[in-house]
Amino acid sequence: MIGLAARLLRHRAGPAAATLLALIAGVLILVAMGTLVESGLRFRTEPRLWAAADVVVANRTVSHTFKEFGDTTTSTVTLPEGGTVDAALVEQIRQAPGVAAVTGDEGVLIGSPAAVGHGWDTYAFTGRPIAAGAAPRADDEVLVDTRLGVATGDRIDLVVGGVRRSYLVSGTAETGSAAVFFTDAQAARLSAHPGRVDAIGVRMVPGADLGPVREIASAAGATTYGGKDRGNVEQSEDQAAQTLLIEAGSAFGGYVVLLIVFVVAGTIGLSVRHRRRDLALLRAVAATPGQVRRMLVAEAALLALIGSAIGGPAGLLAARWVHGELVGRGFVPAGFPMADGLFAVPAAVGTAVLVAVLAAVVAARRVTGIKPVEALGEIAVEPRRSGRVRLTAGVLTLAAAGTSGVFTLGAAGSTGALAGAVGMLYLFVIAVALLAPRINAYAARLLTPLLPRVWRVSGYLAAANLRANAQGMATVLTALVLSVGFGGSVWFLQTNLERQTTTQSSAGTLAQRVLVAPGGLPADAAREIRELAGVRAATGVHRTQVLVGALGGIEPVSAQSVDTAGITSTMDLAVREGNLADLRAGTVALSAMQASSSGWDVGDQAELWLGDGTPVTLDVIAIYGRGLGFGDVTLAAETVAGHTAGNTDDEVLVSAGPEADTALATWSAGQPGTQVLDAATRTRLISTDLAIGAWLNRLLIGVMVGYAALAAATTMVMAALARRRELALLQLVGVTRRQIRGMVQAEQAGLLGTAVLIGATIAALTLSAIVNGLTGSPIPYVPPLGWVAVLGGTTLLALATTVWPVRRLLGAPPIDNIGVKE
Repeated sequence: MIGLAARLLRHRAGPAAATLLALIAGVLILVAMGTLVESGLRFRTEPRLWAAADVVVANRTVSHTFKEFGDTTTSTVTLPEGGTVDAALVEQIRQAPGVAAVTGDEGVLIGSPAAVGHGWDTYAFTGRPIAAGAAPRADDEVLVDTRLGVATGDRIDLVVGGVRRSYLVSGTAETGSAAVFFTDAQAARLSAHPGRVDAIGVRMVPGADLGPVREIASAAGATTYGGKDRGNVEQSEDQAAQTLLIEAGSAFGGYVVLLIVFVVAGTIGLSVRHRRRDLALLRAVAATPGQVRRMLVAEAALLALIGSAIGGPAGLLAARWVHGELVGRGFVPAGFPMADGLFAVPAAVGTAVLVAVLAAVVAARRVTGIKPVEALGEIAVEPRRSGRVRLTAGVLTLAAAGTSGVFTLGAAGSTGALAGAVGMLYLFVIAVALLAPRINAYAARLLTPLLPRVWRVSGYLAAANLRANAQGMATVLTALVLSVGFGGSVWFLQTNLERQTTTQSSAGTLAQRVLVAPGGLPADAAREIRELAGVRAATGVHRTQVLVGALGGIEPVSAQSVDTAGITSTMDLAVREGNLADLRAGTVALSAMQASSSGWDVGDQAELWLGDGTPVTLDVIAIYGRGLGFGDVTLAAETVAGHTAGNTDDEVLVSAGPEADTALATWSAGQPGTQVLDAATRTRLISTDLAIGAWLNRLLIGVMVGYAALAAATTMVMAALARRRELALLQLVGVTRRQIRGMVQAEQAGLLGTAVLIGATIAALTLSAIVNGLTGSPIPYVPPLGWVAVLGGTTLLALATTVWPVRRLLGAPPIDNIGVKE
């Protein structure tokens, strides 16, 4: 059967090439994305700081147990600020039997140069010798990693807590990370969370039982990490990259698989439909339905394997290119290991083969289900109506899409809005695919009186073709709708997010000046600035994340902690309920989206977790509208004090007139690296940062849109080339080539108009749902040339992939084409 399938494919180079192209591109995308996910899943952080520890006690995650549909489920999330444990736990563990050595790590966050500081006692757990010099003996001495580029005897300036301090380098070592070691007393003074430590390293007597240590840690609500898991305690750039690769790949992976199912299934289905004459003849000469099905399955499997052989290596090369871009743009460290595709390639190949085989089975159902004596008659006339099962499924899917749309339009949380909107897009496209024959038939009836008026004889022929070939053009309509739908919705999603974030931030910033510094500003900077001449108000802002319950689980939410003195003079959060002036320790203000998503209102008590996992119950005092620009949660600085990795402010918003510029410049000169920006410059920097951070999303969205356009192109080329005999017959009965070209143009105008109308409606609904969920406004922003690019690009694509093949067919004598196979 494989041999027969191969011989038949050689005689059908056009459809085979189109199907092969769709499979190659699909496998390439799956392998590239799968390799990124595999790289994240297979990565294991090697312990560096705790290389010589037998076990490490830390608090890096928070878990929440909830009941859903009668089942108990536990949701676990990594803590945004790392988490800490009580320093008193060190002495408790020291008393446990079998403990040889134990130390608590203070974990000092150094802003410039970017590094992490530790107490000297922790160095013994690295298991590494000192490369040069000696241990720090005084509080103004440090031992540093060699990658910081200093030598013993040099002085190094370190910014800790927004304050620059100079230290003498007493020694250097190769620790495997950008680490700095202070004396234990100095590390304790610099710690952002006094009385608590980041982690506790434990070394046991050989053969001792770890059970008592685990029991002590568990009783204190901490976790013990042993073996290779010790590396998970050390929060590094590698771990951030691991999370990014897994989340980005997983978020888009499912949607890409669905897109590939659409494309491959549509391409194979159209190819089989255009072979009705060949397959009918096989049935008429006694080929059994099983034999025909096996032949089609063999063809599809063969094409899938060939496509995998080409797309697999191409996908690995694409993954390496993406990895290089991620490294170059700062998303991933240069040394982060990339997987070799050991699991991604087989998974992509298996998916491609499975999709192709199932598509062939479904496409062959119509041909193999008829009797042999009816087989040849089946080719003469296209079925005028699709089956009732397909109609019912289409109506139900359309209803589900509408329901999803209502849910998404009413959703306020970003996660629910995004998931609901993209799901709604797919449901609408599926509904169009199922109802396409009836949509085409109805559109043809509407266009019948219109097309002849514009194209005369050609329009009359086009209207007749559209009515007669409604079933056959279903795949073309679906491909066009898919292209317009994706291009008009997800492509503009990132644009709306960036625009809304920048607009809200700009409109809500009342301050005329903003102070920033590379290593952050001291926590008391706002208080000092308020005392300067000409300054009316100053608000320190620290950006963080908190954890809230969401759909029975836990999700991180963007937050800001602020110095509440004079906050209403420096920022306008567009408060809808309550009063932001009431913000103080023990209270919280929420964005309208977050309040609606969590079911909280002014006067309620909000239960959430701070970034280090500390549970808090806060009184809701205000609900505001500018969540994208300022974060979904606003807390008083006192609420988060001691619960963040560093005790700094990211910026200080200053409300002042021009007379304060001199005082601000003088103050900032005393803080090396500090800059005084105007509000407009700050907005431009935010816009630039958003564009850099959105690069990966744009890449993935671009791949999806491009693949949808590829699907539309290959489908229309196949549909055009399959009309060889039809166009030859028209020429033989007296229709001129000019009239035929006009007929094709009229058909494309009708089909394209229908597809654009449906696709644009779906895109508008989807994009409105997303924007409404994220901003509260149902009117999305589309760049001035955005719709021109989408609609114009789709029109050019449709014309190029139809007019060019038809012109090629018309270039051959009709007598040569009338007798060829379908």
